[in-house]
This record gives sequence, C-alpha cells and structure tokens, in this order.
Amino acid sequence: MAAASSTKVVIIAFACNLCITIAKFAAALFTGSSAMLSEAIHSLVDTSNQGFLLHGIKRAARPPDAGHPLGYGMELYFWSFVVAIMLFSLGAGVSIYEGVDKLSHPHPGSNPEIAYVVLGVALLMACILTRQALKTLRKDRNGTSALATLRRSNDPARLTLLLEHLTGLAGLTVAIIGIFATHQFDAEWADGAASIAIGLILAAVAAFLSVEIKRLLMGALASGDLQNGVRASRDAAGDVAAASERLNRTVKGPYPEVQCMFLDVKASAPTALETATVTPPSPSPGAPAKTAVATDPENSAPARAFEAAATPKPTIAARPASARKGGKRRR
Repeated sequence: MAAASSTKVVIIAFACNLCITIAKFAAALFTGSSAMLSEAIHSLVDTSNQGFLLHGIKRAARPPDAGHPLGYGMELYFWSFVVAIMLFSLGAGVSIYEGVDKLSHPHPGSNPEIAYVVLGVALLMACILTRQALKTLRKDRNGTSALATLRRSNDPARLTLLLEHLTGLAGLTVAIIGIFATHQFDAEWADGAASIAIGLILAAVAAFLSVEIKRLLMGALASGDLQNGVRASRDAAGDVAAASERLNRTVKGPYPEVQCMFLDVKASAPTALETATVTPPSPSPGAPAKTAVATDPENSAPARAFEAAATPKPTIAARPASARKGGKRRR
C-alpha cells in the first residue's frame, strides 16, 4: 500500500509539473525575465526528477532473486541521489548563471501580466501539493518536529517530493518579488538577483537531500524502540547469540575477508527449528531485507535441521583484496 501511495503521489506531481513547466517557458519567452526562466528550468528539473523517482520505485519493487537475495530496494535510494545531483547541477547551476548574466547585461522585461498569471497559478498548485505532503508528514510526527520526522523517514520518494514542493513555494515567491520590483521600481537588477536567489535555494536543498540520501545508502540506524525490541527478543532466546558467535568464528577464521552473512532460514517442520527474524526498514515493501538466525546452537536435531533447511546459501559480503591486510588472505 505504501509503495502504491508513493507512486500515485509522484505521478500527480509529474503531471502538474509538466503543465507548469510548459507555461513557465512560454511566459519566460514573452517576458524576457531571468527569474521566470529560472523557475521554468526549476520546474523542468522537478519533472525530470519525478520521472527518475517513478523509475526507482518500479525497479525497487522487484522481488529478490538469486543474484540479489536482499532485493532491489536500494535502487530507489540511488535514483533519489540522482535527483539531488540534477537539482544542484541543472537547477541551481543554470539559475545562478542566468542571474549573473542578467546582472552583467541588464535589460527591461515586458508583459509582466503574463508572468503574474503563470506564477500565480503555479503558486496555487504548489500550495495544494505542499499541503497534501505536509498532511501526510503530520501522521508520522508523533510529537517530534517536522525536520526530525523528515530525517527519520526512510522513504526517499516522500522526502524528495516534500522538499521539491517547499522549494517550489520559495522559488515562486522570490520570482514574483523580483519581477514586481523590476517593473514597479525600474530595478532591472532585481530580476537577476531573484534568479540567483532561486539558484541558491535549489543548491541548499540539493545539499540537504544529498546528505540524507547518503545516510540511507550507507545504512540508517534503526529507531531506539526497534533496537530495544530486537534486543529483548534476542535476549529471550539466549541460544541465538551463541549460534551467531560460533558461526562468525567458524567462517571468519579461515576467511577474514568476509564482512557479513545473511541467512534466510526455512525450517523443514514447524517444530524442528525456532527462528528469530528481523526485517530492517526497506524503501519498498516488495524488496525486504531479512536476517534469520537459528536459536539452537548445539549438535542437536534442531541444529542439524538448521544446517539442512537453511536456503538459499549464505549471502556473503567481502572486502575487496586491496582492503585486506597485506593484500593476502590468512590461511
């Protein structure tokens, strides 16, 4: 349900931004405003970004297979990082360039009425989309601040869309002020300054988004409640820690390059083996990452059943040879 909801929201935002982009480019052509052109580029980048997010959501929803036993959920994080790069390189870079060019070669604009109509409609749509995004965010706040809730979220699509909507509101407001000052007070520099300001806003948002997506890519720490619950479950089955420690010693002794193993354990009979399974946060419900550990460590029937019933074989993550001590494996 969460994935379907995110997809629907992204599709709606894509359609709205596509219409707004066309209108803004037309208005920039008729008015000659750098601020309007910056806003058009901003909307074009947003539209492209939503296309990347839709692609990431679709690929992240693929089920695990032999080549990717942990699923494809991390793809959504990757495409969200591409969105941040697009915001910084195209959105911010082109807007700042246009603003500097306008300040270096100032010229009066024309037809400000067209700019006001287009920006007014865009501002209304941005308000509606932002309100909907904030309404969704409020459901997860649980007494925390909006910023803390955003940083706690493991859904990059929702994070990216909300930041885009908020950035759109700020950019549209700056563009309206710049165009108004240019035509009402003959301040030709105001239009270029507004374009630079829009670029700086985009750069700041892109930097924040990059940091958050990096956090998710590197592995976000689970919440305190989740950690405490997992530890309590682990401590209730004391054999889990012993089995895990023995497995680590058995494998990592002769193979020090192994960093971690992920076992998906399936018991041959309901009573043959008890397992403890932890499902960490995943960007897509269709691509969960699961870790299962046997609870009986000794050479008993359940332990032998563990060896026979563990399928598929352990997925092993190893350091590259260049990262090992002396570049050689200990024997």
